[in-house]
Amino acid sequence: MISSVESVKQCKNLDQAAADLRGAAEQRRGLITTLQSLSVDKIPDSGRLTAALTEAWKASASADDHYAAWADQMKTKSGCKDGKSRSTNHLAAANKESGTATKAKKRAAGLWNPTAEKYGLEKRAYTQL
Repeated sequence: MISSVESVKQCKNLDQAAADLRGAAEQRRGLITTLQSLSVDKIPDSGRLTAALTEAWKASASADDHYAAWADQMKTKSGCKDGKSRSTNHLAAANKESGTATKAKKRAAGLWNPTAEKYGLEKRAYTQL
């Protein structure tokens, strides 16, 4: 989704960027639904891990929704100037939610990676979550 946000910053492909961001938000909400249906009680710290993942994906979905709304705002007459987007309330909210998501993803990776190492499973960088 970083490329979509970059497109909006440059006032390029705004319709596609907004659509891609909304699609990403839906994907993240789908991950939360899937996670809620999984039996994870055998995983160490499963409660904290699922809470961190849920928080991360909710915040990421919210950020994506706000970035998409920002793209929509840039399509207006006053949205872009000289090929650059302007800052708006949606951009500020998106950046805030993105920061929340990053912190929760780092927590989740920190909880998952010791278990993954112990059982020979794939470790995850927070950026992969």
